[in-house]
Amino acid sequence: METRTLSSPPALWPTLLRGALASPFRRGALPRAGDGARFPSARLALPGAPADPSRLAAYARVCGFDASGPLPITYPHVLAFPLAMRLMAGRGFPLPVLGLVHTRIEITRHRDIRTDDRPQISVRATGLRPHRRGTEVTLVTEARLDGELVWESGSTYLSRHPRPGRAEGTAADGTATTPERRGAGGRTGAASAGRAARRSPADGGPAKGGAPGPGPAKDGPPQDPPVLDECASWQLPADLGRRYGAASGDRNPIHLYAATARAFGFPRAIAHGMWTFARCLAERNPRELRYAEAEFKAPVLLPGSVAYATGDTAAVDGVFELRGTGRGGRVHLIGRTATTVRPS
Repeated sequence: METRTLSSPPALWPTLLRGALASPFRRGALPRAGDGARFPSARLALPGAPADPSRLAAYARVCGFDASGPLPITYPHVLAFPLAMRLMAGRGFPLPVLGLVHTRIEITRHRDIRTDDRPQISVRATGLRPHRRGTEVTLVTEARLDGELVWESGSTYLSRHPRPGRAEGTAADGTATTPERRGAGGRTGAASAGRAARRSPADGGPAKGGAPGPGPAKDGPPQDPPVLDECASWQLPADLGRRYGAASGDRNPIHLYAATARAFGFPRAIAHGMWTFARCLAERNPRELRYAEAEFKAPVLLPGSVAYATGDTAAVDGVFELRGTGRGGRVHLIGRTATTVRPS
């Protein structure tokens, strides 16, 4: 694959505008997008992507990370965000930028990145495939220091549209499904144990207040998902999306104000999915983490309150979830972390 190296990060607002203007034209080709559509032919790269100290400090504050030490495990995603937007807004990208939903993410940190390091960041698209609710695509991001791969991630995005020969709200087997408004913010080739653990309500997993479980056993009756204990609750202010957007550069209108979110069908602004992921990881001894994954199940409305739950508050390896407060709170995010690069 050809690599196109940029001399500086792309300007976000012109990139977003370009993607928004192209979206209506791409939407007409959506039913065919999963059947032979082409990817951008090049990988986009930045030769050195230093972390801005003030923005990094703001990011650490809003997400709950320690401001000292190496970059937070999620921060290279922030450094790569302008490249990802440039790739998705470009002519070769087959899906409309407007309406794309970040549904899953998987991160592997091979070694720490210091705050004064200047990693080469690259982003490429792969994995365009049909989904029962439209078409999915995965963006693969890599960070390298002196040619060594030190960090990588896969982010899956869903473009919702009717599949050819299938009515809206109908699954691949012809049964009815209940469309949900998925939120903002993350499966991308995670380990098989993690895939089995992340079963959505539509797929037979826990509907409310449940935890990612192992799924049905091959021999014997289905297993109950593990019970995750609530160990923290957070009150989320109305300006959380604006604060995270200023720190990360992601100023999607659905996260900023109730008025701008209503234009996209949300009753109020919603929290960034990457904020919900980062905030949970900040509770899990983040400097020890080498692997993290999450699936974003439902949006978090702002202002609001959420509860963080996990199986063992002393363990770094294991599963966690973010859910609504109160009995039977709606699950917003389920995830898993590990202290090894390739967890079983």
